[in-house]
Amino acid sequence: MKQIARVLSGLALVCVSGLAAAQGYPNKPIRLIVPFPPGGGTDVLAREAALKVASNTGWNIVTENRPGSGGNIGVDTAAKSAPDGYSLVLGQTSNLAINPTLYAKLPYDPEKDLTAIGLVADAPLVIVVPANSPLKTFEDMLAAAKAKPESLNFASSGNGTVAHLAAVQLQNAAGIKLTHIPYKGAAQASNDLIGGQIDMYLSSVPTLIGHVRNGKMRALAVTSAQRVPDMPDVPTIAERGFPGFEAVTWFGLAAPAGTPEDIVQRLNAEFNKALQAKDLSVKYQEQGARVLTSTPGEFAKLIHDDRIRWGKIVEESGAKVE
Repeated sequence: MKQIARVLSGLALVCVSGLAAAQGYPNKPIRLIVPFPPGGGTDVLAREAALKVASNTGWNIVTENRPGSGGNIGVDTAAKSAPDGYSLVLGQTSNLAINPTLYAKLPYDPEKDLTAIGLVADAPLVIVVPANSPLKTFEDMLAAAKAKPESLNFASSGNGTVAHLAAVQLQNAAGIKLTHIPYKGAAQASNDLIGGQIDMYLSSVPTLIGHVRNGKMRALAVTSAQRVPDMPDVPTIAERGFPGFEAVTWFGLAAPAGTPEDIVQRLNAEFNKALQAKDLSVKYQEQGARVLTSTPGEFAKLIHDDRIRWGKIVEESGAKVE
């Protein structure tokens, strides 16, 4: 009986200390890890959301870029951090749902080593070419690719990313063959495209919309079911002869597994509140993204379901990273 009492007493102390931690949270800066280089779509969305939450609450949220290995380094850093609510990561479809199948040895399991907090946004991909490219339309690209298989190359943010797999789907549907050139970050790929070192670049709209607006890149098509409001003249792949074609990447917040539930709920509530603000929604739309909110449970289910869905596509594509 004494042993049982000690166990119950210990559990009570854990609950009380967890509640106390949540009530005093946060009392120091919160680190928001972005697993990609500065300037990319994930980075822009993370900073805008963090800024809005900080403005609403007075919290000190420090954005930290930890790029590399298709986003795995940043996510792994978060997964191995103390589960106290002071280390968060803005993950996305690739590093939370695709990489577990793509990588032979992934240093983390997104469902076991992370706690889902909530969705932030989603965004379609866009196919772009340099402004001076002879490829003026999506149909020009298809014709060139069919005339000379593998003569056209395209950049993506890495093997097995949503962009890479979307291109694989397009090649299968259109009966064409392109040469894939994986990059580690958006900045270098964008510079090489503008400089003419590569033919095409496939990435999220938030990553490339600025270059399209300033005339350095020409958008051929987007991968969403409907056209992007801030790029109304750019057709969808679906309307260009491939009904049902859609590839969208989502972005969501996660924390290390074991983060106290009260803190998870607090973070979820504050980020959802920020995301529902009209000014933030407008900023996201200007970047070609759509604001999303969810409960932690809804986001966790999406990670699980998309892990199965994209895992099948990875296996069919034959893509694998050691």
